[in-house]
Amino acid sequence: MADTFYNQIAANRRNSLVLALFVIALFGLLGFAIGYATSGSASGALVVTAIAIALGSLAALGSWFGGDSLVLSVSGAKEVDETTAPQLLNVVREMAIAANIPMPKVYIIDDTAPNAFATGRDPQHASVAITKGLLEKLDREELQGVMGHELSHVRNFDIRFALIVGVLVGSIALLADFFLRFTFWGGGRRSNNDRDGGGGGGLQAIMFVVAIVLSILAPIAARLVQLAVNRQREYLADASSVQLTRNPYGIERALAKISEDQEVLEVANRATQHMYFTNPIKKFEARASGLFSTHPPTLDRINRLRELTGDKPLEGADAAELSGLD
Repeated sequence: MADTFYNQIAANRRNSLVLALFVIALFGLLGFAIGYATSGSASGALVVTAIAIALGSLAALGSWFGGDSLVLSVSGAKEVDETTAPQLLNVVREMAIAANIPMPKVYIIDDTAPNAFATGRDPQHASVAITKGLLEKLDREELQGVMGHELSHVRNFDIRFALIVGVLVGSIALLADFFLRFTFWGGGRRSNNDRDGGGGGGLQAIMFVVAIVLSILAPIAARLVQLAVNRQREYLADASSVQLTRNPYGIERALAKISEDQEVLEVANRATQHMYFTNPIKKFEARASGLFSTHPPTLDRINRLRELTGDKPLEGADAAELSGLD
């Protein structure tokens, strides 16, 4: 069981790193192609890429220092203490000690749909938010499983990792949009005419076509990779929760119970849905989008947890019921 558990953690971390490196490579390729197409030189390519990184980094700074407060405010979360939520604080403290991180701030969202999320750029600035529905509908073991998952996100620096990948994805979109607008307004055509007059612009012409194709496809590919990274970090947090609680059954039951719950979490939206324990936007909602899923299928998450205990994967009616929820 231990080997399987540590193998899962290592595989999830490795997959996340590979996906992140792919986004970096995609960004570099797009920057080089656009820079070469617009300037006709490798040095111009580096300048264009550097500008996109700088602009993306400025946008990231705002999220770095104020993103958690904004998310908590938008979610209507209210901070609680020992007098208002003693059992919840006790469970969070247990998981924080097990994870060897400082006690985070704890918030409650006044909503009967069960769910939770963690935010904060590092363990010293972390917060967890839990809906009233989660406290009412889960037993203590299930609550421990969910809190172990969320504090694993904090311990594993998943929020920081997601921010870095988000900056890269945003930079790719910014760079692609800049080039397509530049081309649309005639800048690219003038560049083509200039080099035709001077001769020897064959490579630049090829790079111009490559840049157009990449500008259309790269933002889509980067977004899909970003979602894949998010899903890998969810698998990692599930396995890490088992490490903290020493109990795979609590989080397994929590996953099934929350996914089967039909209540809609009104405060969640597409900008924040990736942060929650399970996707808060249900499949039957008009705002749902199966193509860009932010979470792994619940059935896959449960079956990965069952591998840790040697239990057979869910099959038959139980599997069919869960598979239809994502």
